[in-house]
Amino acid sequence: MNLIGFSANGNTGGSMVTMILLYGVIIAVFYFILIRPQSKQKKKEEEMRNSIDVGDTIVTIGGIVGRVVSVKDDDIVIETGADRNKLKIKKWAIGSNETKRSAPKTEEKKDSGEKKGFFSFLKK
Repeated sequence: MNLIGFSANGNTGGSMVTMILLYGVIIAVFYFILIRPQSKQKKKEEEMRNSIDVGDTIVTIGGIVGRVVSVKDDDIVIETGADRNKLKIKKWAIGSNETKRSAPKTEEKKDSGEKKGFFSFLKK
């Protein structure tokens, strides 16, 4: 009887190696498509949160916008609105740093003429 991947005489050594290689390829694909980009993004966010200084404008993950008044180990005090209300938040609750986000864009525009992407011929 010949089933998928098995021979009639019981010789399954080749199919076992093929199966192990297949699992290895699947794990490698998952690593490069899912795990690696996620760890890079997490490292980038952690770097952004650790580089926050007094005076930066930030947005929390809840959507609160404020200016940083003081930075401690794990806590940040921000000032929101015209009333100058102060909120104490944790570093993990910071969604983005608007001060740092707007500064590199001006440098990017200056360099954009030098860099050409794969589809740059379409932008004529």
